[in-house]
Amino acid sequence: MSLRTSTLVAVAIVAALHAAPASAQASAKLTWGPVPPVLPAGAKMAVVSGDPGKAAPFVLLLDLPSGYVVPPHSHPTDENITVKSGRFGYAMGDKIDAKQTKYLKPGQSVSLKTNMNHYAQAKGHTIVQLSSMGPFSITYVNPADDPSKMKP
Repeated sequence: MSLRTSTLVAVAIVAALHAAPASAQASAKLTWGPVPPVLPAGAKMAVVSGDPGKAAPFVLLLDLPSGYVVPPHSHPTDENITVKSGRFGYAMGDKIDAKQTKYLKPGQSVSLKTNMNHYAQAKGHTIVQLSSMGPFSITYVNPADDPSKMKP
């Protein structure tokens, strides 16, 4: 085998190895299910990587119906949100204030800092990617807003 042929074979092998994880990831199907009971019902969630229940980084997708609202709350870790589709509204504060709500479009992102009270809402059918450090935890400003504490 000539040096040129060896180089081409090596390049082809390296290219195939780099492409394999991407194509395997692209062909992997996400498993969608309801959000956990600490979030308002009606949205769906799929874990992309990691485990939100463990003390490690995780990434998930949230599929939010139009008008979906997460009342004012905070998290013990930073929460990074990237909009995939729709419009994602958020603002800092202890109460929802339409004048303060900022809306992000697909491709835009926001980092919501540790222990900062904020709320979120979807305008139109919205999908966002959320990345954070687990375990996922949420503390509502008003304990009565916590869906996991509501009686059926």
